[in-house]
Amino acid sequence: MAESTERGCSRLFNLRELGVTLALVLIIILFSILSPYFFNVPNFINIVRQVSLLGIIAMGMTMVIVCGEIDLSVGSIYGAAGIFTGVMMVSGLPVLLSVLIGLLAGVLFGVANGLLVTFVRIPAMIVTLGMMNMARGLALIVSGGRVVNISPRTVKADGLDLFLFMGQRRIGEVPVMSIVFVISVLVTYFLYNHTLLGFRMRAVGGSRAAARASGINDKLVKIAAFGIVGLLAAIAGQLNISFLGNVQGTTGQGMELNSIAAVIIGGTSLSGGEGTILGTLIGVLIMGVLNNGIVLLGVSPFWQMTIIGAVIVGAVAIDKWTRKDGQA
Repeated sequence: MAESTERGCSRLFNLRELGVTLALVLIIILFSILSPYFFNVPNFINIVRQVSLLGIIAMGMTMVIVCGEIDLSVGSIYGAAGIFTGVMMVSGLPVLLSVLIGLLAGVLFGVANGLLVTFVRIPAMIVTLGMMNMARGLALIVSGGRVVNISPRTVKADGLDLFLFMGQRRIGEVPVMSIVFVISVLVTYFLYNHTLLGFRMRAVGGSRAAARASGINDKLVKIAAFGIVGLLAAIAGQLNISFLGNVQGTTGQGMELNSIAAVIIGGTSLSGGEGTILGTLIGVLIMGVLNNGIVLLGVSPFWQMTIIGAVIVGAVAIDKWTRKDGQA
């Protein structure tokens, strides 16, 4: 009885989610003490809105990294999907068709990454680095290097009001964008934790040889993961143009590193096989709280990059230490 209790407690306190949750709570307490403007409902709602687009992408990035791969192209896919959607709308295509084209582009970029990684066997870092430049270049070509504006003046097709509603409106006090973020978390949580695909992602990331021996097609699993993150990046890119009312070819630069950072901070192992959607959600919130708190304290934005970088290095160090400790 005592042994089982000890094992249960050990399992509880080894959960990565517990560690990052405690870190989030401590950061919130710290900023609540340092700034009188931090601890209030409107500011928390604002934090969630600010991290919504990053969070949507990070949900998909979790699946890719759990599979033992990485995707450096999500920022460019994010920008390209927004550009394609905006250009199609301005050119006179129906709003719904324009949205579908943008989403399809995101999926195709992601699937292309997966095919090159699995069948051509090019390392994911090289493939997605190349795709990052390809998607960015296509976005600049399609837009002609100009800012694409969507408004009743430039878009005559029906449905624009609903599209802008997704990024600019609120239901009660909650931004619709944040609601989309929450829905994406719930959907990816279900997909990752309660479907065969999610189980296979963890299996492939843990040991590709063992997964193959179990009859799992690791190539299709990885292609699915890349396709999902491409789709989510496209959704986030469309929410961005809906929120701002404009987009340009350089939109989304740095988004790939921020999404990877959120996943790592949330406890997902860069070695693959380990990670959770809940942990990534907390990692996204930690980044949002840090950025918001630093701004409220009037600290230079350059310190934001420094602090986030230090947190990433610390998270990776903890991951390596815990994995080594577990193997000992």
